[in-house]
Amino acid sequence: MSAARLDPRTRVGSVHLRVREPDVAAAFYRERLGLVDRSGDAATVRLGTADAELLVLHGDPAAVPAPGTTGLYHFAILVPSRADLARSLARLAETRTPLQGASDHGVSEALYLVDPERNGIEIYRDREVSEWPRTSAGLAMKTDPLDLDALVLERGDPALPVMPAGTRIGHVHLHVSELPRAERFYCDVLGFDLMQRLGHSAAFVSAGGYHHHVGLNTWAGDGAPPPPSGAAGLAHFELRVSDEAAVAVARARLGAAKVATETIGAGIAFWDPFGHRVELLTEPR
Repeated sequence: MSAARLDPRTRVGSVHLRVREPDVAAAFYRERLGLVDRSGDAATVRLGTADAELLVLHGDPAAVPAPGTTGLYHFAILVPSRADLARSLARLAETRTPLQGASDHGVSEALYLVDPERNGIEIYRDREVSEWPRTSAGLAMKTDPLDLDALVLERGDPALPVMPAGTRIGHVHLHVSELPRAERFYCDVLGFDLMQRLGHSAAFVSAGGYHHHVGLNTWAGDGAPPPPSGAAGLAHFELRVSDEAAVAVARARLGAAKVATETIGAGIAFWDPFGHRVELLTEPR
């Protein structure tokens, strides 16, 4: 197997969700989060900002939730600044959207909520890399309460009607059935770097030194099965790499591990051991 790591310029692209009521879900994302329509058709809604697609909703009235399985824990929307996070908080307050939590992770500050179909959402802003907490063992992310009163003072101008340009999907966080197996796949096979473990139940992996592009946890239960085909929730997520050479490296690593891949244009698609479909694509031209 090649020793080459995953392209250090890797980022998370669009997150694709299978939803029962796409119109209801889309209205939530437009009104509560400020996403805008990018394109779509009768069964698919594409949402994002003026400069990027972030979320794709695939309508399927037969899709049903599958609790206690692997799948999406949350997807995380990264805003450009602390003021943008404060404006997101103000928008959520003004639309009476409940928060499930608000945390200071040292590397970032984050708000947590769910959409109408119970898909987990994080909205966050990153601190400068020089501010990230570290120990002799490496990165030391934490979960402390976030001071919402102090955050709202950073709002400045009134909340924008839409999410600002420069907003991206920063990471995805997945339920897995076995943490060591997840680390072996995402690090040893795909080529991410392990950034931090949280006890024996969670790990965070990334490319290029970011705090994490993918979170992995066993909080749905050790040995949790994958969701049934067509279940509501995560359909797939994208990893974007810089060029076709980076795709070829990943394809070779997956092939050496006997992981089947499907060609999608200049990219590939594959399934991790826990039933998550990943599409590894080049950056849009």
